[in-house]
Amino acid sequence: MSEQPILRQVVLDTETTGMNFNGAPHIGHNIIEIGAVEVINRRLTGKTYHVYIKPPREVEEEAIKVHGITNEMLVDKPTFAEIADEFLEFIKGAELIIHNAPFDVGFIDHEFSFLANPPDKVAEMCMVTDSLQLARKMYPGKRNNLDALCDRLGIDNSKRVLHGALLDAEILADVFLVMTGGQIALLADEETEANTIGSDNNFEHKAINSEGLIVLQPSEEEQQAHLDYLKLLDKKSKGNCLWTKIAIDDDTSIN
Repeated sequence: MSEQPILRQVVLDTETTGMNFNGAPHIGHNIIEIGAVEVINRRLTGKTYHVYIKPPREVEEEAIKVHGITNEMLVDKPTFAEIADEFLEFIKGAELIIHNAPFDVGFIDHEFSFLANPPDKVAEMCMVTDSLQLARKMYPGKRNNLDALCDRLGIDNSKRVLHGALLDAEILADVFLVMTGGQIALLADEETEANTIGSDNNFEHKAINSEGLIVLQPSEEEQQAHLDYLKLLDKKSKGNCLWTKIAIDDDTSIN
């Protein structure tokens, strides 16, 4: 059997000095923060990319109200040219997941254009998926910004007081995985004992049912691992885990 190909995705967000809606939004403005998280085969790997960038212009007051990044905070930070190679290394060849992708991609391409040896356009190096367009198709006629999606999907965004590229990328990763794969994605960034259930091939707990079929019975350790798994599901879904309710109905305590 051939192995499944590795699917590498990078969930990405940027913050900028401001925006200009007279034509392309990036004209006259610059990226000041990039945040990205890596997802491989629908599992958060824990690998992230995060950098603040010193722009060639000042950050507008209106933008500071959104993300809280002041000009003073950026004085000693690297320029985009200084971080371009490591940023390219992180995203190249991956599927980029971006909320309102044309905005961020436009800024990134704009910054690349000033390099001594500009790389290809982002869309030529990477597949780009706009999670905002995906959300609009799934929830037509509803608000589909990140906060609205978190409320709708039961994802904790309580730490999101201001916009921040890395935090927003982490939240978007949860949103995207839930939108595209249901509760499988809720545990993508957790390591639980449930991942190893049955991996030791311990078949001591078995019986023969009335039809002559072998029935494997879980050990106490496996039962506890299963209950721990349900606890985590219930926590991640803010108390909306159906399997938790079934366990309680069956007089199985998971508290």
